[in-house]
Amino acid sequence: MFEKKIVLKQFFNCQILRNGQVLKEDLWVRDGKIIDPEKIFYDEKVLPDFMIDCRSALISPGYIDLQVNGGLGIDFSNNIDNVEEGVSKVAKQLLTHGVTSFCPTVVTSPKETYRKVLPKIRRTYGTTSGAAILGVHVEGPFINTSKKGAHEEICIRKFDKGFKSVIDTYHTLENICCITLAPEIPNALPVIKELRKKNIIISVGHSVANLKEGESAVKYGATFITHLFNAMLPFHHRDPGLVGLLTSDQIPPGQIIYYGIIADGVHTHPAALRIAHRTHPKGLVLVTDAISALGLKEGIYQLGQREIEVRNDRAYIAGTETLCGSIANMSECVRFFKEATECTIVEALEAATLHPAQVLEIHSRKGVLNFGAEADFILLNEKLEVLSTWIAGDCVYERESHL
Repeated sequence: MFEKKIVLKQFFNCQILRNGQVLKEDLWVRDGKIIDPEKIFYDEKVLPDFMIDCRSALISPGYIDLQVNGGLGIDFSNNIDNVEEGVSKVAKQLLTHGVTSFCPTVVTSPKETYRKVLPKIRRTYGTTSGAAILGVHVEGPFINTSKKGAHEEICIRKFDKGFKSVIDTYHTLENICCITLAPEIPNALPVIKELRKKNIIISVGHSVANLKEGESAVKYGATFITHLFNAMLPFHHRDPGLVGLLTSDQIPPGQIIYYGIIADGVHTHPAALRIAHRTHPKGLVLVTDAISALGLKEGIYQLGQREIEVRNDRAYIAGTETLCGSIANMSECVRFFKEATECTIVEALEAATLHPAQVLEIHSRKGVLNFGAEADFILLNEKLEVLSTWIAGDCVYERESHL
């Protein structure tokens, strides 16, 4: 049996995003990892097998999207019979937008849907066939009916049996990495505590929680807020609600509260983006909340148990004016966010790379270009448009003949 040769690649004539800075230096990759070139120069004294001229492009870690409901007509919550095929199809599409890792998201659904879908969405490594699956983000069904948004009310559940309600609903926690729930629901706090023991990230959302209830959830283990400003109480000066977690003085020392935000020009006004960013930039995480209509024209599609209608570049519950998910991709969100907030390139990119990796506690290997990290990255032009996408050091998408 022949051994696979380990190839050494040098990416030159580029800038790279590393440690909060844009640096003018080369990137070296071997065996799917980013390596320290000093060992190459001084210890091994070998030449690269391939030298890739990046033509002054900026190399950023690949984008990580923590909330993707579907795309290309596929809804992860409603694609019961062809789950693996549907997820793979969307994962392939995401490469074209610079996304190298993502969390397929399942919205509030009947028990039967969870039992059929969740076991089939397994964690994967990214390949030429698609972006890596980091685990399922289960959004609901333990949410508040007052802020259900596009979620079907008949499927919303309570923690009437405590943690047993979780198992009864999902059947398995094996492939779940994040759960969105409303912390004000009775018995939510001990459930949060138990889920954190199982290394599941807890996000608060679709909620009417006040600030005190949000702070209690954080003390029990919640670390994330699902699509800030959307499906929660609006900011009020006497009780800022979950939005107040961004500046709360009750957050445990050293802990960062992260929050997802949809920067698609529809869900969040540019002024609200600026308020969030200037208030708590370290916690800002760009998410698309992309739905099955991602990549398609206007028309009628599905989101969980609901029909949705895409018109005028917006997605609504069919027959209403209620927004329900986004049709923007991550590359568009990064550019819109930068323009709206006038933040730095580093801040815009870290909101879609480092910060989501920190939420999932995988930032030692993803969302960064540090030595030893996985070589999942993208090449961008001066407009932050994706030129090419690379997973484990291999090109998996190229927009044009750039290299």
